[in-house]
Amino acid sequence: MKNALQFDFIINKENNTVTINREFNAKLPMVWEAWTNPEILDLWWAPKPYQTRTKSMDFREGGFWLYEMYNTANKEQNECHWGRNDYQTIDPLRSFSGLDAFCDENGSFNEALPRTVWTNTFNEKGETTMVTIVAQFKELSDLETIIEMGFKEGFTMALQNLDQYFEANSY
Repeated sequence: MKNALQFDFIINKENNTVTINREFNAKLPMVWEAWTNPEILDLWWAPKPYQTRTKSMDFREGGFWLYEMYNTANKEQNECHWGRNDYQTIDPLRSFSGLDAFCDENGSFNEALPRTVWTNTFNEKGETTMVTIVAQFKELSDLETIIEMGFKEGFTMALQNLDQYFEANSY
């Protein structure tokens, strides 16, 4: 793995956004596939000791991804969290956006937790690909809630899982 991969995590409380610039040691088609193919997403999306299991995914504008993150280290307690991402725009190999939410196993939103608009932009830079993620929150309190829940730490671990996937599957 290339040692100097860019990773910026920028919180902007004036605009209620988190912007993440993350470089991956893989070509654009492979990175796009890792973000849009549920079989690959299940391998990296959750921070350890969690793992992701896709219940359904319809990757098209108006479609959605329904997934479970379950704790592999605590199977007796059946600890899991459900998420749903409703796809809003898709520009293949360039960008996609969606409205993310915590939910139950049927995809019904948890109204007590904030929803987030994610916009993911992909740019190939020679042998690497830069993914820029902008997470837009409705209110500052929503942004602060997600940060307090450990978003930076958890998402950083998930992105490291993706690095490991690329390292093991580079061609």
